[in-house]
Amino acid sequence: MRHRIFVDAIEPRVTVAGDEFHHSIRVVRLRPGEEVELFDRAGNAARGTVEVIERDQAVILAGDSLPSRESPLAMHLAMSIIQLEKFELVLQKATELGVRSIIPLVTERVELRPERYSGKSERWNRIIFEAVKQSGRAFVPAIESPASFADVLKRDGAKMLFDADTPPTTNEQPPTELTLLIGPEGGWSEAELQLAREHGVHFAQLGPRRLRAETAAIAALAVVASKFGDL
Repeated sequence: MRHRIFVDAIEPRVTVAGDEFHHSIRVVRLRPGEEVELFDRAGNAARGTVEVIERDQAVILAGDSLPSRESPLAMHLAMSIIQLEKFELVLQKATELGVRSIIPLVTERVELRPERYSGKSERWNRIIFEAVKQSGRAFVPAIESPASFADVLKRDGAKMLFDADTPPTTNEQPPTELTLLIGPEGGWSEAELQLAREHGVHFAQLGPRRLRAETAAIAALAVVASKFGDL
């Protein structure tokens, strides 16, 4: 894959400065005439050619648009807030697998205190952005503010909760949008499972073995993307 450069908007001639210039020219060492990929805030992508390199900026000539690499299935991941290093791994891998948004989920058995994960949005957005660049996506998934389990259940759209001990329910109708619910290390409480049933949530399992929360999130996204999306 060609080196990818993020720009505010794809125009016939695009000026690249700041961090994107530094990484592309000073680190990757692009030279005039080299081909790149451009992608912008609107989720567009196009071929590009480095035209001019100046002291603190470069000019890229935009070429043909590139086909979308986005899944036809809009996947949203409601991920319980787990140990931060593992949670950040999920952010990265979920982005690579095509998730549209991520909701940090506050459940009864979340062990981290709110002060441990407050103020992390800038870091989390950076992790997601770097995963977008690496994976070839143009759309940057949103990471929302932490939300309670009850509030997420009230949202519109189909939902699928993964739990190793709850019998799965059938869902024959292929969804176009789906929120995946992943619990914390300690699992879901009985009250949460009952609340999910009352909201018509579909239940699913990931095989006979009990997975860690971060493994479950990555596996669930891969399974759903394979069944309903583009994997």
